[in-house]
Amino acid sequence: MSSHVLDRPVWSAFTGRQADRAIRRGLALRVAPAFGLFTAAADTSIEALSDLGALVVEHGVGGLVELAAPPPIPGTLVVSSAMCLQMVAETVAPAWDVAFEMLPLGDADAAEMLALATLTKPGPFFARTHQLGSFIGVRVDGQLVAMAGERMRPEGYTEASGVCVHPDHRGKGYAARLLREVTARILARGEQAFLHSYADNAAAIGLYESLGYRGRREVVFTILAAA
Repeated sequence: MSSHVLDRPVWSAFTGRQADRAIRRGLALRVAPAFGLFTAAADTSIEALSDLGALVVEHGVGGLVELAAPPPIPGTLVVSSAMCLQMVAETVAPAWDVAFEMLPLGDADAAEMLALATLTKPGPFFARTHQLGSFIGVRVDGQLVAMAGERMRPEGYTEASGVCVHPDHRGKGYAARLLREVTARILARGEQAFLHSYADNAAAIGLYESLGYRGRREVVFTILAAA
């Protein structure tokens, strides 16, 4: 198995700084369902894969982020598989002035955050996903129309995630400026920022590159369900 924390970000994050957000079963883990669907096994032994399969059967759909597609996992079936580009930022583009305020988001905003993510589908987002890290957003006439925040936190890194904009408010620079701010705050803590994009999403990758992100390597995002 790979030794770099970003090669296995789920395992690295949820056996480390975010272990309190995970459910463990033997040689496998999954994020508690209120926080997300990510799951991982310690290795590819039949014992570890059986434990992983049992977590999917017991707690619902799971998502793997690994360097390769998984071997068959007992009790599960593959719902989907997608190649993603993992990108890392050691520096970030200079800030630029904007005409909107970037507001901190928290538990009081949770219902609106979930509704915005459900509408725009930036990636897996559940009732307590916002508690995995800090989030900021933009409001227009009181309505939450854009947000970005943090998700997985392997040692030395924090993932920027949850970047989304309401369809009625796109084209105003919200996503880029919010992501730039999230990235800058991660770097200011002495960490490196990382994120994931579908490998064929050239527009998103171009945006991330303009902010200072560079491709690190491809990973496979596999969704599993109980067979």
